[in-house]
Amino acid sequence: MDHERPRPIVAVKFGGTSVGDIERIRKVAARVQRMVDDGHAVALTVSAMGRSTDALVATAREITSRPDRRELDMLMATGEQVSIALVTMALQHQGVRARSFTGAQAGFLTDGQFGYARIVRVDAAPLRRAFEEVDVAVVAGFQGVDARGELTTLGRGGSDTTAVALAAALGAKECEIFTDTDGIYTTDPHQVPDATKLDVIDYDEMLELAALGARVLHPRSVWYARRYGVRIHVRSSFSFATGTIVTRTAGTQEARMRTEKPVTGVALDTSHARINVVGVPDEPGVAAAIFSALGEAGVSADMIIQGVPGAGDSRQQMSFTVPLDLADDAVEAVRPALERLGGGEVSADADVAKLSIVGIAIGSTPGLAGRLFAAVSRSGANIEMIATSEVRISVIIPKDRAQEALQAVHDAFGLGRTEA
Repeated sequence: MDHERPRPIVAVKFGGTSVGDIERIRKVAARVQRMVDDGHAVALTVSAMGRSTDALVATAREITSRPDRRELDMLMATGEQVSIALVTMALQHQGVRARSFTGAQAGFLTDGQFGYARIVRVDAAPLRRAFEEVDVAVVAGFQGVDARGELTTLGRGGSDTTAVALAAALGAKECEIFTDTDGIYTTDPHQVPDATKLDVIDYDEMLELAALGARVLHPRSVWYARRYGVRIHVRSSFSFATGTIVTRTAGTQEARMRTEKPVTGVALDTSHARINVVGVPDEPGVAAAIFSALGEAGVSADMIIQGVPGAGDSRQQMSFTVPLDLADDAVEAVRPALERLGGGEVSADADVAKLSIVGIAIGSTPGLAGRLFAAVSRSGANIEMIATSEVRISVIIPKDRAQEALQAVHDAFGLGRTEA
């Protein structure tokens, strides 16, 4: 079918809950059909159905406690491929011209880091050609292919990144992310019932919240959106109400810095482990050796602290956090480095949680750290590590006090609906 002018392309993504069963897939197809009827071509990214990815990982771990990363990627990518085929069939059944694409077929070139691959380039040509023949391109989120032709995945939640990267590559100004919540809240509303929905949030604030445990958006998707100027609209797949807009809010930053609520949100992350390194020599090059070993093993560290040895003490300690599923890899990477350095011990502690406050004005507002620490103390949690930036303050606390601390901090900064 020829068109006098190219149809505007809209980029949308539906998460696993939105395509969790056949009835929900039909509802997604009906919603996408409305977009087509409005004259749009639709770049539709979908996740695996429900919690099928978790089931695949659990099956792999029944075979081995530490599955090979390449084979785990091969396994996990099948979840999205099931979804794209079923969603495409549902669209075709409704008379919509649709075609499914794996990440590789959609032009996603990644680096070779299995499990945590980064997008190197998105070639929009395959989808642009497809839109000459179809109305909807249904793309498997979370996956791509590296320069050697190896299938890779983008990390849990990576379908968000797929969708935003597609929007950027296709020239769409906005990417709609449909989830099981109606927007972004001051904290997880499933954990704190009086959390407040935000109408708009700055890229930088959202990037911090996402990186610190807020699971509404994947951090790399927010980075992509900020880098390429793509506005993200997070909204519910079960209603047509406006959700939360993620964009640049430079025009309102001064007003935000004068507000009595400089904290935008609170994030809780229980998916990290703390790695403790003790008894290492107090000499130049130790930190470089340890973190170089981690980098070679594909492990990224966060919240690094290094102890100060006492007078006459030639040994010291170091702690840092890593993703929980990479804790064993971190320990195995560090041990040989310690042997080469002349001694030291390394261990992992999974019973920790990272609690963070985020706000565009945190770095310029005195007293916020004290309020955070006081609230954590009232919850009965002991602060074990601290990290700060211009837009966030994070603490590591025992996992068994995390829920109480989250509620206490949320209340301390007046973020609940009853205090708004």
